[in-house]
Amino acid sequence: MEIALDEDGAARLVHLGTPGEADGARRPGAPLPLVEVTAGGQGRHWSGRHLIDTNLASRLRRRSHRAGRDGDWHTLSVELHDPGTGLTAEVRYRSPDGLPVLRSEVVLRNEGPDALQLESVSSLVTGCLTEDGPAGLDSADLMWAENEWFTELRWKQEPLRESSPALNGRVMTGKGVRSSSRFLPMGGLTDRHSGRTWLWQIEHNGGGWRWECGVRDETAYVALFGPTDANHGWRHLLEPGAEFRTVPVALAFAADGGPDEAFAVLTRYRRITRRPHRDHLHLPVVFNDYMNCLMGDPTTAKLLPLVDAAAEAGSEYFVIDAGWYDDDNGHWWSTVGTWEPAATRFPGPRGIHEVLDRIRERGMVPGIWLEPEGVGVSSPVAKSLPEEAFFCRDGQRVEEGSSRYHLDLRHPAARAHLDQVVDRLVSEWGVGYLKLDHNTDFGPGTSSHPGEAPADGLLGHNRALLDWLDGVLDRYPDLVIENCASGGMRTDHAMLSRLQLHSTSDQEDLLLYAPIAASAPTAVTPEQGAVWAYPQAEDSPDEVAFTMANALLGRIHLSGKITELGAGERALVHEGVAVYKSIRADLPQAVPAWPLGLPAWEDPWIALALHTPATTYLTVWRRPGAEDTAVLRLPRLRGADVSTDLLYPSSGRPHCAWDPDAAELTVTLPAAPSAVLLRLRQPARPTQTS
Repeated sequence: MEIALDEDGAARLVHLGTPGEADGARRPGAPLPLVEVTAGGQGRHWSGRHLIDTNLASRLRRRSHRAGRDGDWHTLSVELHDPGTGLTAEVRYRSPDGLPVLRSEVVLRNEGPDALQLESVSSLVTGCLTEDGPAGLDSADLMWAENEWFTELRWKQEPLRESSPALNGRVMTGKGVRSSSRFLPMGGLTDRHSGRTWLWQIEHNGGGWRWECGVRDETAYVALFGPTDANHGWRHLLEPGAEFRTVPVALAFAADGGPDEAFAVLTRYRRITRRPHRDHLHLPVVFNDYMNCLMGDPTTAKLLPLVDAAAEAGSEYFVIDAGWYDDDNGHWWSTVGTWEPAATRFPGPRGIHEVLDRIRERGMVPGIWLEPEGVGVSSPVAKSLPEEAFFCRDGQRVEEGSSRYHLDLRHPAARAHLDQVVDRLVSEWGVGYLKLDHNTDFGPGTSSHPGEAPADGLLGHNRALLDWLDGVLDRYPDLVIENCASGGMRTDHAMLSRLQLHSTSDQEDLLLYAPIAASAPTAVTPEQGAVWAYPQAEDSPDEVAFTMANALLGRIHLSGKITELGAGERALVHEGVAVYKSIRADLPQAVPAWPLGLPAWEDPWIALALHTPATTYLTVWRRPGAEDTAVLRLPRLRGADVSTDLLYPSSGRPHCAWDPDAAELTVTLPAAPSAVLLRLRQPARPTQTS
């Protein structure tokens, strides 16, 4: 990373990449400063939707810089100052030793006499993403991922010249309470000829984020932001002497190898920047009673047979999902918030504890579903907590269209209420797993503090939520917490760096889940990506194997009415769980690749590979609508003498042929739909003895 100073002291990033590229290479210009800031009364050079070329940023001059080490991280802090307003911007860069990822955030301080109304602050700005001027731009493709309910993780790619003609650029934003309810807070830029690739992620757990990627001075640039006034109505009054910190972001780099190599780098980065937890190494199998099973209607009578069947299948956790608190037979939405079990659902002297005890008797850890931030308008909690403990706008509580309020975790009463709930469930009930869901979108945020913009209140709540989660795990370090929001509507590294598992989707169709499951490692490490496997009594053996295969290179969330399966189908479920347990120790070290490219929603053939130093695991799906043969590209194994083993299902009928020179595996699956899990191994080298 090279930063150059203009004659007047303005700092600009002029090179980012491999060290050798910086020596004598032709470099495009570096037109952008290290940070972009818009503020009331300050303006921009360009009118329009861009948040670069800002007047305030153009006046920032380097005042000092410090380079150093923080354990295994290289650090660089550059302090910039605008004498006119007194604004100081400290740009904080970090990079883990040996891993080509740049993490960045900015701290603004007001050293002037007057308050500044901030309207946007970049977390990272860099040009010089493409080399060789126009030629580099011509071969650059922009990447982004659409992420909507039931259709998560749909990556798109198109030439940068088409996406960003002239000076237009592409702008992507998240909105609302959830971080990924339309797009992933991620993007990328790849050279289709050289394989040089950049991937970025905005590490923020709310919908207030933005990135823009375009062209300036013969090179591509990217600018990454948290919430902004232009997109989210965000403003923050920076009083004299006050500070503001942006959301962190990360930029990963692969000099070659294309998106696969860049996602491998990002996977390693995610592992070293998350909270350590034993779950990341043991990967226990979870049964959850919801999806294509009880669907929010649990009772003692329905759960006990499922508990026994889940234990027989090899599950190690059993989670009671939504509905356990519903005493009104379906009218719980407006009364939820106290999180007490429904006596009508769990009759008898022990109530819900009859089920929890059975789970433990069968050797599993009990889990339970919560939607902690939501409170029904008719809940006693809505009356017992102060007004300021809820999202408010214009002096009134915000009510979501289906009779819900939203807690503001900046308020100590809201946090104390949730702490009491968690302490009761974990300490008194012995629950070892919490599935935390979030099914409502409360719009731009809350202005419960005097004079604040709703988007700034939402930023404060989101940060308070992360702090609350840290506090829960500090008290209960062995507790496993799942990140869920109508499936994958909070797919962001802020949440995933703290919580152990991530719900990838609420998709109910096993055939449509395949592209979601295959794309999941773009956004979450394999050992955290929970995928539903929900066999049904009416499924064919091929369909049972298909839904099980969906989860075998992630985390198995077993569900479905497995008590109703025939003997052959039940055996396929048991076999799938056993195979998973035989390979799961390898998954926390594996990095992903996509031998057929990132899957499109309608692709009939889909493939996901996980590479470990000694072994490659490969799931191949065939959906209806294509020939029975596909050719998979595995460049990491080029020239190797590879043996191919069928791991699952043992009754599968794949035909595989390996071409070491082309690094291609030809796979034939005679049935559609069908899926198989393969293991590719290189022969062990003989050990020399003296």
